[in-house]
Amino acid sequence: TNTLPFHPFEVQQGDILRVEKEHQVLQEQLKEAEEKYEQLQSRNLEEVGALKQLLKKNTEETQVSKNELVWLNQDLDVQRKKWQQKKKENQETLKALRNTAKKHSDTNDRYSKTIDEKEKQYNVYLNKYLDTSNKFANDKLKLEELIRKSQDDCQECVKRAVKAEISVLKNWKETEVCKLNGMAANAEVNLKVLKSFSSSASAAPKLKSQIDSWETFISNVKKRQEKVEAEYEEKIQMVRNGAGNCLTKMETLDLASP
Repeated sequence: TNTLPFHPFEVQQGDILRVEKEHQVLQEQLKEAEEKYEQLQSRNLEEVGALKQLLKKNTEETQVSKNELVWLNQDLDVQRKKWQQKKKENQETLKALRNTAKKHSDTNDRYSKTIDEKEKQYNVYLNKYLDTSNKFANDKLKLEELIRKSQDDCQECVKRAVKAEISVLKNWKETEVCKLNGMAANAEVNLKVLKSFSSSASAAPKLKSQIDSWETFISNVKKRQEKVEAEYEEKIQMVRNGAGNCLTKMETLDLASP
């Protein structure tokens, strides 16, 4: 009895195993993508933190420079006469401070652009990770549904297999019992004939050994029948309890008739 159907669960033997291996590969790829994403996120956070600290420092320096510039302009108006001789030096200092302020402003702009680019790159990686995660989640749900369906079909096949094995064991038992019953019936007939012949006093001593042999043979046949029935019933009970490799015939022993 065929108890291992493949279609429609597998086009060919091993499809389910192949799908499970593909699912394992996808799980490993997802894990690798998550690790890369976490590493990139950690590195980006560190870079953004460093850039923010640097931006804060530059902003403070710019503010200090602006404050110094205001102070110098006020001080220049108050002490114009006193500092007339140092006008050139103050103008050069003012020019240097303005260049420094411009330099810091340009640096701030560059860092701002860098932060924007990092944020865009982070969003791209985040969206890619979310898309990949959703795809793997959908594939996982499909595989889990397929596994549940396959398990249900497997249980149904097991039930069919158990039923088929029990049917085969019962047929073998009935065949063997029928054979032994036939042997016992023929022996009963022969024994009855011998006993009818042994009614005469002259034939009784000669037939006694034959009658004993046939009676012994009938007894052995009945014992053999009881053993066959007991062993096949034991196998049937083992199959019902879920044991495997029970579908084997008992060794047929030819009972030689007298």
